[in-house]
Amino acid sequence: MSDPFSQLIPEARAFLTDLSQNNSRDWFNDNKPRYEAQLKKPALHLLDQIAAQVGGGVTTKLFRPQRDVRFSKDKTPYNTHLHMLWMMPGKGTRPALFFGIGLDYVSVGGGIMGFDKTTLTDWRSSVDGPTGSELAGVINALVAQGFRLSEPELNRVPTPYDKEHPHGDLLRRKSLTLWNDLPDTRFDAPTDAITETLNNLRPLFDVLNRAV
Repeated sequence: MSDPFSQLIPEARAFLTDLSQNNSRDWFNDNKPRYEAQLKKPALHLLDQIAAQVGGGVTTKLFRPQRDVRFSKDKTPYNTHLHMLWMMPGKGTRPALFFGIGLDYVSVGGGIMGFDKTTLTDWRSSVDGPTGSELAGVINALVAQGFRLSEPELNRVPTPYDKEHPHGDLLRRKSLTLWNDLPDTRFDAPTDAITETLNNLRPLFDVLNRAV
């Protein structure tokens, strides 16, 4: 059975390529019906379909095409990517599943994009305790499966932790995400790729819910 979203990636990339060459409000407004039909509508349906698989308590988001240019030297008005998010059920800082289509990438991933001050404190306390080994084990298993691990934001292990801490890599983080970069051969079956990634990331989501 073919994926009902088999055209989402090629049509989104074609639109985004055209947008990158005509990044203006006039062009976007002229082509808004195409954006609505080929990107927004199927993306919203995909969000609902994956949310149904996750179960109750999930929150979905389709990121807006408009860029926030207030503090940017680049004043082009629109993003040349299509991003969506499923915030997992849970309490506190909840991990999320992400799906992104860009001009040079198609990726599914998950984790926590950024720790706020309270979450960062909880994260470091968890990493310094027994949960640190559990986190490291889950992350290492995902990397062994081919997931791409985001880089730590800090160059050094923060005080008061020992610079030779066994989980120093985790302590140097202000976020944690792992990514499954899709090859061209999987572009016609995004639902399967997202579902597979979600299932692989469930152990990470479980330990993150307990860690922060």
